[in-house]
Amino acid sequence: MEFNDNKAIYLQITDLFFDEILMKKWNNGDRIPSVRELAINIEVNPNTVMRTYNYLQEKGIVFNKRGIGYFLADDAYKATLNLRKEEFIQQELPQIFKTMNLLDIKLKDLEILYNEHINKK
Repeated sequence: MEFNDNKAIYLQITDLFFDEILMKKWNNGDRIPSVRELAINIEVNPNTVMRTYNYLQEKGIVFNKRGIGYFLADDAYKATLNLRKEEFIQQELPQIFKTMNLLDIKLKDLEILYNEHINKK
């Protein structure tokens, strides 16, 4: 995994988790990689992975079964979707709206582009 200098590594790992969950590669109740396993796979310090897991636990996305490992919570997909939507609305959408305004792009234009993009897939 390549990391971006503009965002904390544990948050970039969190984004990776969110992507896996939203793409349904991992499902509610699934066991996720151990701290050590993930640290080795993505070549980071185990403390960084532990920070990611603590953050995900605080958000109700994962839970720990002592001595067994970490698992996705029963509503991990829904919680992840809600967190990502809120993050998008708060952080990315204002910049998108600003750019649309500066370039005189209307919502109707955006809708057409969106539909064209979706139909290509």
